[in-house]
Amino acid sequence: MGRKWASGVGPWLTMLLVHLTSALEVPLDPKVLEGLPQPPTITLQSPKDYIFDPRENIVIICEAKGKPHPSFSWTRNGSHFDVDVDSKVLMKPGSGTLVIDISGEKAEAYEATYQCLAHNEHGTALSNDIVVRQSRSPLWSKERTEAITVQAGVSLVLHCRPPAGLPPPLIFWMDNILQKLPLSDRVFQALNGDLYFSNVVPSDTRNDYICFARFPHTQTIQQKQPISITVLENSQSAERAPGFMAPVGASSTQMVLRGQELELECIPEGLPTPEISWRKEGGELPSNRMSIVGYQRTLRISSVVESDAGDYRCTAKNKLGSAEHSIKVTVQASPFWISAPRNLILAPNETGILNCRVSGDPKPKITWSINGMPVDNAPLDPSRKVEEDTVILNHVQSGSSAVYQCNASNEFGYLLANAFVSVLAEPPRVLTPPNNVYQVITNNMALLDCASFGSPMPTITWFKGSTTAIQNVDPYVIHENGTLEIHTAQPVNSGRYTCIATNALGIKENHVKLEVKEPTRILRLPEYKVVERNMDAVFECRVKHDPSLVPTVTWLKDNKALPLGDNRFVVEKDSLTIRDVSEEDKGTYTCIMNTSLDQDSASAMLTVVEATPPPPIVYEQPDPPSDLELTDQMDRSVQLTWIPGDEHNSPTQKFVIQYEDLLHQPDVWVNLTEVAGSGTTARLQLSPYVYYSFRILAQNHVGFSQPSHPSRQYRTNPAAPDVNPSDVQASGTDHNNLVISWKPLTGLQANGPALRYKILWRQKDADQEWVEETVANASRHVVTDTPTYAPYEVKVQAVNDYGSGPEPQLVLGYSGEDLPSSAPEGVQVMVHNSTLAEVHWEPISSSTVRGKLQGYKVYYKRERGVHETEAEAPEGAAPQTVTFGGDLSEGRLPGLRPYSVYDLHVSVLNGKGEGPPSPSRSFSTPEGVPEQPGFLEISNPNVDSLTLEWGPPLNHNGRLTGYTLKYQPVNSTSELGPAKLMTIAANQTSVTLVNLKSSTLYKFYFYATTIKGSGPSITKEAFTVMDTAVANRQVDIATQGWFIGLMCAIALLILVLLIVCFIKRNKGGKYPVKEKEEAHQDPEIQPMKEDDGTFGEYRSIESDTEDNKPLKGSRTASNGTVRRDESDDSLVDYGEGGDGQFNEDGSFIGQYSGKKEKDTHEGNESSEAPSPVNAMNSFI
Repeated sequence: MGRKWASGVGPWLTMLLVHLTSALEVPLDPKVLEGLPQPPTITLQSPKDYIFDPRENIVIICEAKGKPHPSFSWTRNGSHFDVDVDSKVLMKPGSGTLVIDISGEKAEAYEATYQCLAHNEHGTALSNDIVVRQSRSPLWSKERTEAITVQAGVSLVLHCRPPAGLPPPLIFWMDNILQKLPLSDRVFQALNGDLYFSNVVPSDTRNDYICFARFPHTQTIQQKQPISITVLENSQSAERAPGFMAPVGASSTQMVLRGQELELECIPEGLPTPEISWRKEGGELPSNRMSIVGYQRTLRISSVVESDAGDYRCTAKNKLGSAEHSIKVTVQASPFWISAPRNLILAPNETGILNCRVSGDPKPKITWSINGMPVDNAPLDPSRKVEEDTVILNHVQSGSSAVYQCNASNEFGYLLANAFVSVLAEPPRVLTPPNNVYQVITNNMALLDCASFGSPMPTITWFKGSTTAIQNVDPYVIHENGTLEIHTAQPVNSGRYTCIATNALGIKENHVKLEVKEPTRILRLPEYKVVERNMDAVFECRVKHDPSLVPTVTWLKDNKALPLGDNRFVVEKDSLTIRDVSEEDKGTYTCIMNTSLDQDSASAMLTVVEATPPPPIVYEQPDPPSDLELTDQMDRSVQLTWIPGDEHNSPTQKFVIQYEDLLHQPDVWVNLTEVAGSGTTARLQLSPYVYYSFRILAQNHVGFSQPSHPSRQYRTNPAAPDVNPSDVQASGTDHNNLVISWKPLTGLQANGPALRYKILWRQKDADQEWVEETVANASRHVVTDTPTYAPYEVKVQAVNDYGSGPEPQLVLGYSGEDLPSSAPEGVQVMVHNSTLAEVHWEPISSSTVRGKLQGYKVYYKRERGVHETEAEAPEGAAPQTVTFGGDLSEGRLPGLRPYSVYDLHVSVLNGKGEGPPSPSRSFSTPEGVPEQPGFLEISNPNVDSLTLEWGPPLNHNGRLTGYTLKYQPVNSTSELGPAKLMTIAANQTSVTLVNLKSSTLYKFYFYATTIKGSGPSITKEAFTVMDTAVANRQVDIATQGWFIGLMCAIALLILVLLIVCFIKRNKGGKYPVKEKEEAHQDPEIQPMKEDDGTFGEYRSIESDTEDNKPLKGSRTASNGTVRRDESDDSLVDYGEGGDGQFNEDGSFIGQYSGKKEKDTHEGNESSEAPSPVNAMNSFI
């Protein structure tokens, strides 16, 4: 529940409001009120003026609520009324309503003023003073009526003078057969019941003019004695100018109370019968509350307000003249509420205010009571302060609950209001039902309720999910009553939300769920159909909707439901089929897709044509409209009508109305508006001071017609401009000027001749008057001699010869900028590492920026290496720059060179440019790792040695401590052997490696090193020379017959094994070696060389420390050896015996030495078994 601040009633109260704790509103939820202690509240009572029928019991109503339920008592004429003493008086059980049995008693004995009091332990509430009176319908006093004889043409009044009843009777005139007498502007019944004749005629002669009075409470009717009138005919009645029979004289006065109905009456006399007109001097009659009735004789104004006071004038006029009567109306008021006091619930030690704001004429007198006792007579309470219409309760305590009464009265009536103050200490309650599910459509507003109650007032906090607190920022709005608003809900906003209500006495939470649904959209719209009679018509209507919503389709014909019981209309999920169409089926069909949250609709027209084969229908563009006519001409609008041209078998979809401005843009036609194809008229909104000509184009599905003939010219009158120039801007181009620019009005917007612009400017917050300049035919104005970058307020107003445009909007701009006058101070550099530093500075003052601060620019340049002297430093290097936007005071400099000396300075930027640089600041970066060596070359290959030569790194990035060489052999299957490391002094440029294996490929990794570590390596490969003696022995063995026989036997054995493998492959599982190799291709593995059947270079992607680890896919036994896979038919059996190795993805390395037998697109098939030739090559 929300709290509301109350306004002050004096200077001391203004000070108090700073510390005022606002009070709780009383919750409306009966479940909450049911458990709370509550002072009495009057809920129902009889009206202040109670008129009873003496034939019925008197029932004075008084109902109240409270916790505990209140008891009731009454006062009569200000004194206690003991209802138990009078046997005729009964109080209803559980209620304060009195029932008084007046049968057999004099009803006058119970006429009095009654007041009801409702009590419980928390206070006393009072009803209004109820004045009980008996209704009366007295008899007409006996009087003798004399017959009236008058000459024709004179005026006459028949007085009714009914008896005074309670309430007053209703008056009407009838004849002796109880028929109402006819009334007219000549014969008129006044408000007081008298019958007036402006002039009599012979037909008014009769003897049964009878006045009747009906008393509504008793439903009785009294009648006056009949009056007889005889009208004597004249040969010629004398005509006369008007006069007034009522009111009498030239002027009169009348008082009316605010809120009541004002009835002013003027009854004329004269011959011929005058006509009446009304007006108010110096003002307008309130048309929305005013009516003129009774043949213009009565002006009636309902719900009178203070502004209805004034002089009203009625004028009677006939052909012989006129007469006027002035009625001065004064408006006074019984008390009425501006702000009635409201019930308060306060926590202990809180402060609250009761306001009783009333008005009236005369000014009402306000008195306060507490539990029915005047506040002056109540026990003194230092925490209570009464000040005219306000009661302030400071630091209330438990047990101080009470009901306060405010009574405001003047001579015309009174107002009485009860407001209780209940002092409660209640923990929070969430009134919104738990686990509510809210569903909305995407891009619509979502409102999640969290109504709460507690004393003190709980604070509401929202969470999305379980931990994300929701702040009162876009897209969320948290209202004072706890409701969470998502003004444009998106699917990402779906989920579980938790609201938590907290006060000093506890915490309560509630969970709700939000579901954001997709909108319903018709994707396939029904289309215009032309169908022959007796054929079928099909309209499609395909919809896209949220899967959790079930759409229902409704079809309408000409905005009405489809005919009931007509089986020709077949409605399906995505279509409407009309079978055997007839002429009656033509019309517009609308598809409406509804879900529980939204809907979409689309329409199409059905045209039914004759079934007889007509000549081919030719669809052409429509003919242009004709007979353009301008009617109902006004200053800013005109009615244009036309006759459509031939549609040429395609209905006109729309008419486009264009205009030509002969004054400002002759020969240029501009689209003004569009009208539906069924229309033939349009109300055109026009601009002043334009010479209009209009023409119309019709469009059907083929295209546009030719333009119609132009209408006649229509000139609108000039007027003051309706708009001011747009896009007004103010900015300086130099340090001492201000350029004011705007987008000029078009000729159509000028509204009149001599368009010009009034420019006003003044320096903001400088207590200056507006400076004004008027220019014409311009879109900018330059103000000179301005201070640098000073704020200016600017307005530009359009003016022509007929006046000025509306009040222009205020635009804020700044005069021109100048270069900053100072440099940042306190520049400090913090070096984080060898390539990153952080620079700090003190921002300059705003006065020296001399413009809009754009940021700071840091210049830094590498002067030399730390190990270099200034003489050795390179020349000509351009400084690097980094710009930091905004009002920052620090920034980072990335990409620095290690072990270098840098020079740095900072300058400030504004819109004009760059200020002076700060004093230079030098800093050094620490050592880093070096770059890779400049080159690595391998020379002098021998059987067991190689020589390596290298160049130092281009950038040492520190002091070189040496080089590291790592090398390892690569076998014929591209497997790497054990690695060896060698550390080399920094001053060496070559090294010779000895004790190498002959005819072996070696891979070398060479690094430069500083104290920070090794830099990137440079890699090379080289072979040692083959040992000639070994080669000769190999050749000799190869030529021996026993060796040839052995090789043939091995080849035959391998062939048999391959055949067995092939058979087992077809019977059992496959060995996807090739698939694995292709699925785990290593970018470091080079393809096989096709010229010599061996593998190319192989470089492991594992780290150096992992070179000798068992390969992935192998199984290591407890003794550290690599075990074969347990499968009996492993391809290891067909490779190089038990030494076959797996590569990192589990496939074999080295089992193939020939070309691949299949293309890569066969990678998902089983690998083929190696050929005998390849198997033989693996042994060489």
